[in-house]
Amino acid sequence: MKLTEKKRADILEAAVEEFKAGGFQGTSMDRIASTAKVSKRTVYNHFASKKELFRAILVELVKRGAQAPDQAYDPERPLDEQLFEIANQELALFSSQDFLDLARVTLAEYILTPELARRAFDEMNDKELGVHTWIRQAAEDGRLRVADHEMAAHQFLGLIKTFTVWPQLVGGQPLLSSQEAEQVIRSAVAMFLDHYGVE
Repeated sequence: MKLTEKKRADILEAAVEEFKAGGFQGTSMDRIASTAKVSKRTVYNHFASKKELFRAILVELVKRGAQAPDQAYDPERPLDEQLFEIANQELALFSSQDFLDLARVTLAEYILTPELARRAFDEMNDKELGVHTWIRQAAEDGRLRVADHEMAAHQFLGLIKTFTVWPQLVGGQPLLSSQEAEQVIRSAVAMFLDHYGVE
């Protein structure tokens, strides 16, 4: 990682810590610079304002939430096996402390000041990421009947997030056990293929 990229990552990490502690209004660029161990000028060189820094956190959250699965679409393998693996990777992401920290920071401020989030989500909606690509390739191969692969991807991820993101963020629930997680994934895969599968 280049030095400039590392500094940017350090600033983002520090911003998450500070926004968690004091919220958007209670956090200053001075505090973020101090936590990141960089100068205030360095912070402004990467992010023109606190709003731009917060928007970068939102973009990072959306990217992580739609990150590409490790394996590419394989025309020779059963779809349920591939989707099960993808869902396992996504569940591991959604259950990670790093992801949940980002989500807590952005959720609180999104409710109070939704305009901060609108641009980030609009920007990310124009990009094809993660499971979107897998679904598109499976549909092009004739193994899924999907008119809108982005909507289908959101539906599939939503079946997982319902049990692995919102209960933890809003309800303070513990993470799923391995048995519960497997049940959620198998159910999500079965529902998805029952609707979109052609095999």
